[in-house]
Amino acid sequence: MVTDRENCQIACSVLKGVRAGRIGAVRVAITLEQCWHRVPGGTAVAALGSVEALGRLSVPPEMVGVSAWHRNPPQKPFDPGIPMAAVPMPRVGLYWCWHRMRWPSVQRAAGPVDAIHATGMAVPPRTAPLAVTVNDLAFLRHPDHFTSRGRQFFGRSLELTRNDADIVVCPSQYTADDCVRAGIDAKRVRVVPYWTDDRLVPLSEAEKVRQRFQLADRFVLWVGTAEPRKNLACLLEAWQLLGRKAEELVLVGPRGWKSNLDRDLAASGSPVRRLGFVTEADKRALVRAAEVVCYPSLTEGFGLPVLEAMVQETPVVTSAVGATAEVAGAAGRLVDPTQPRHIADALAGLLDDKAAADCLGEQGRERALAQFTWKHTAEGLLNIYRELVG
Repeated sequence: MVTDRENCQIACSVLKGVRAGRIGAVRVAITLEQCWHRVPGGTAVAALGSVEALGRLSVPPEMVGVSAWHRNPPQKPFDPGIPMAAVPMPRVGLYWCWHRMRWPSVQRAAGPVDAIHATGMAVPPRTAPLAVTVNDLAFLRHPDHFTSRGRQFFGRSLELTRNDADIVVCPSQYTADDCVRAGIDAKRVRVVPYWTDDRLVPLSEAEKVRQRFQLADRFVLWVGTAEPRKNLACLLEAWQLLGRKAEELVLVGPRGWKSNLDRDLAASGSPVRRLGFVTEADKRALVRAAEVVCYPSLTEGFGLPVLEAMVQETPVVTSAVGATAEVAGAAGRLVDPTQPRHIADALAGLLDDKAAADCLGEQGRERALAQFTWKHTAEGLLNIYRELVG
């Protein structure tokens, strides 16, 4: 339900962008509601990273974030960092109206825009050329990992993306292939990998953070939101099989959904520490301080914790399935995530061979700096915005 006035604003805005002949004139509405989710998770981190990358360009597009109405800003780590426009509705109402009524337009809050970029699976109406980021289609691969309500929401999101999106943005070829299998025209799919802060944390700083959290001198780190596809039960079983007493397993990240972490931790007889949510700076330092980062997810659309470890020269054990293998490549130890013994053996191999661990860490940083940069992410998105405006 778009008014004639809104249609006029949209047309005039696009015309101005074309006449200007440069992407700096383009105004893009970017959905960032996930920053206010109870568990913002990797989708919020990735979306904000994309915004930051675009902002680093010498001539960035004009960006305005779009969200539902909130009394307070999001938690500090998830501050969007760009001007925000709030649709005067709560999230549940906004998502329902967007998905069922295809109303209201983002222009109601943001004013005239030349393009819309939905960075998650809440898909606004196509009242300007529309790009939708699909991080993964895990709900199709592992429907039992999601609630009934979640499956309905993601199913409708996929339907709208298939029907309305001019361009579908994927962070990996793995997700792009899933999108094509789900019926999205391959000609509309673009792969734009994510990036992460490439600053190497000094070892002295990492050691201070390790001491502050009172962790063992040597530890294995897992980072993420505790939910079924993260496969924590298998990791805990692998750690128990190892029977290590000199080292400990450290878990960092918020609680998610459908997780039996407390039960699994109680059943574990090996030293495990759960730190919960930590600041971004502490997380980077912990990644740097760890002997190994282990991330054996059942499926991922990208796997930012893998890249974060590679940047910090920390060797990675991760899944040979999903996008984590695509990110790590030969710079990671790839395992069958359903086999605790395989995970345990890979961890033991790195914990007991410092030379091999150091070599893998160096290879990881080299690969990260060569292939997963802010400039690569920003230019990929910039090209998509250019294509949308035409």
